[in-house]
Amino acid sequence: MRTRRIPLPWLEPGDAFPPVEQAWALDSDAPGLLAAGGSLDVDTLQQAYSHGIFPWFSAGQPILWWSPDPRMVLEVGRFRLHRSLRKTLQRFQCDANCEIRFDSAFEQVIRACAGSPREGQNGTWIVPEMVQAYSDLHRAGHAHSVETWIDGQLVGGLYCVALGRAVFGESMFARATDASKIALAALVAFCRHHGIGMIDCQQNTRHLASLGAHEVPRVDFLRHIGRAQLQPAPRWQFDPLYWRELTTAPAEST
Repeated sequence: MRTRRIPLPWLEPGDAFPPVEQAWALDSDAPGLLAAGGSLDVDTLQQAYSHGIFPWFSAGQPILWWSPDPRMVLEVGRFRLHRSLRKTLQRFQCDANCEIRFDSAFEQVIRACAGSPREGQNGTWIVPEMVQAYSDLHRAGHAHSVETWIDGQLVGGLYCVALGRAVFGESMFARATDASKIALAALVAFCRHHGIGMIDCQQNTRHLASLGAHEVPRVDFLRHIGRAQLQPAPRWQFDPLYWRELTTAPAEST
């Protein structure tokens, strides 16, 4: 029989978050659910991410806040550059019509991600309120897009939140084969170059696991982001030289 340690807290705008240890780890239907309500303004989102908390809810639901334990992360040194993706990246780098851009089309990226449901889900969690909230966070300098462009067209990408050198991946989309993987590889190369050791992936999926992501205890994750967010933020701009961070390492066999 399921039990819950405490009732789900309801937040009013401006309220502090409860300790993440109070997340409903004992509720198998909602592992990691911490609170409901509050708001999605820039200050609240900054406070949430700085404590390892993120919003995730569907249309018709209140804002729901989560802090799962364990936490899915991608340690950039363990990114699996499979042989096929390496070949794709080599072709991409050699084609003058292909490029990676950061932050040139953030709202296009998040809206495209809204049309690409997460693995195992039918609908989107990137409801209009989320699009507006993360666009505001982008304008405040704390959310970024990594974009794959081919022949002047945006064909894939991802967006993330960044506090100092703590990076939190949010969602990806692709309109061409491997376009989202190329964007993720670019983010990994950028992170390696700037000494960013980990990208938060929030939840476990087969796709992320195939690229080297794995689960860590929440306490370890919180310890990492506590240190990383105090470090100076890098300049969010991609240099093709960053590809060397990946191409000089041996590829995975599959």
